[in-house]
Amino acid sequence: MPEIFPVIDLTPWFEGDSGERAKVAEQVDEALRTSGILLVTGHRVPVGLRAEVRAVAREFFTLPADVKARSSIAFGGRGWIAPRFASAEGYEGTAEMAPDLKESFSFGADEATGDDSVDARWFRPNTWPAEVPGMRPVVSEYIERMRALSDELMSLCAVALGLDAEFFAPHLDHPTYGFNFNRYPPVDPARPPAPGQFNVAPHTDFGTITVLDREPGPGGLQVFTPEGAWADAPYHPDALTVNIGDLLARWTGDRWHATRHRVLPPQAVAPEDDLISLVYFYETNHNAVIESMEPPVGRTSFPPVLSHEYLRSRLASIAPKAKH
Repeated sequence: MPEIFPVIDLTPWFEGDSGERAKVAEQVDEALRTSGILLVTGHRVPVGLRAEVRAVAREFFTLPADVKARSSIAFGGRGWIAPRFASAEGYEGTAEMAPDLKESFSFGADEATGDDSVDARWFRPNTWPAEVPGMRPVVSEYIERMRALSDELMSLCAVALGLDAEFFAPHLDHPTYGFNFNRYPPVDPARPPAPGQFNVAPHTDFGTITVLDREPGPGGLQVFTPEGAWADAPYHPDALTVNIGDLLARWTGDRWHATRHRVLPPQAVAPEDDLISLVYFYETNHNAVIESMEPPVGRTSFPPVLSHEYLRSRLASIAPKAKH
């Protein structure tokens, strides 16, 4: 029986012959048809760069709140999102939930298309706080590495589906994406978590693939398993965690599953844990038409959607509602 959260070495994909690449693709298909999540090693993202990005993230998060507030943004923007950012509904849009405990700094695609209306929504300039001058070069390099890895993973996904490796490429030449530093803070005795409150509430991601560089800890990532239970996500110091989003699940006709996941609140057993995750959310070109694959690849046929319209509707479902 295959591992529920396999660790897959990408080295044979990058360096092997066609047979070795096919074996990696088979492992990916199996993981995404079952748990919807896997860990990848051999990804070619330098460990030193990952550490540098985490260091500038921590440098920003340790600034006084009034200084961080200079980079503060509204929901969906580029910059700092304060802890306890209230949303009227949980990520799954079904019930009132307490706001997330995390604080974040968000980046996104910023290569303009020349269409002002498109660029204003999907390709805005990023915010680079003057208080952390080292942020821009290391984050820019990390985002470039994530984009290259994500494109390679999408090629791997195509082969895993029995398609040409370049199947997704025409939809990825000017993609939208997001990148977050997420800080999961330690226990605050003066403001303990409310019942049912999380660092990140249960949800599925919206796009194609998510690439996560995480730190281990009791207040960390959990995944909803095919058996219907929450399980701690595995950790491997060399690995990046990969899961797919709703857009790719829809594209594959539900052959692959967008896995529900959550990040637990601070835990009493580790009150000083202060964790930072680096989360890259890959999508597609804003105007890509996403059509469900037919059998035998796909299992369910969804109506075609434009990527940006689908993402906009999903983001709107979790946006804070104005209070009157």
